[in-house]
Amino acid sequence: MTDTDEKRSIIRMFHVHRNYGTKKALIDITLDIFKNDFVFLTGASGAGKTTLLKLLYLAEPVSEGQVLIDGMNISRIPRKRVAFLRRKFGIIFQDYKLIANRNVFDNVSLVLEAAGKKRRLIQKRVRGVLRLVGMEDRLTALPPSLSGGEQQRIAVARAIIGDPKIILADEPTGSLDDDSANIIMKLLNGVHIRGATVIIATHDKALIRKTGGRVLLLKQGRLQGSSIIEKHYDNSIF
Repeated sequence: MTDTDEKRSIIRMFHVHRNYGTKKALIDITLDIFKNDFVFLTGASGAGKTTLLKLLYLAEPVSEGQVLIDGMNISRIPRKRVAFLRRKFGIIFQDYKLIANRNVFDNVSLVLEAAGKKRRLIQKRVRGVLRLVGMEDRLTALPPSLSGGEQQRIAVARAIIGDPKIILADEPTGSLDDDSANIIMKLLNGVHIRGATVIIATHDKALIRKTGGRVLLLKQGRLQGSSIIEKHYDNSIF
């Protein structure tokens, strides 16, 4: 990867607003996130973190402004191209969003099935990614039988199996114990090392200090600052 590639913006937001009636959830957000960035999006509950992530993967529309994903203006792409754009993303939710009555293999394979991949390839890829997250021995388990940490590892596997360019993680460690949280962060760091852009929404200052990375601070819907936090010790943005 060249220096030029590393500094290329993969996400650009220009004066973005998101309103819910008279409530302003995001106000005049302008930012660049670069290819292979590792970014924490932080702020108190209600600051707009989840809303911003939803705008990026087109779960909600922008009220005003422009968002470019890998050079594409998401407000101008035809409806038939939305599914193509979403394949650039892997999404990790705090509450996992696994299908309770489908086993681990099926939950992870759905991404490749939706993309029209052949069954033989799906079998190989699913086993490979479950091995990566340490869950290959739970192929036939149903999500309710797994611990929270195990379910989140499955959610990570589902998010990365399609080799997305961008990983969006909404409070991925918020309900986990320290050991499980460490496993999830190691997995996300591994995905980043392999070239993905990773954006993590969290209010956990200790997690940010421990991990290090670029930090974007939201306060009441406004972008208040951007900083680089050195691993373990730099807490200047707080």
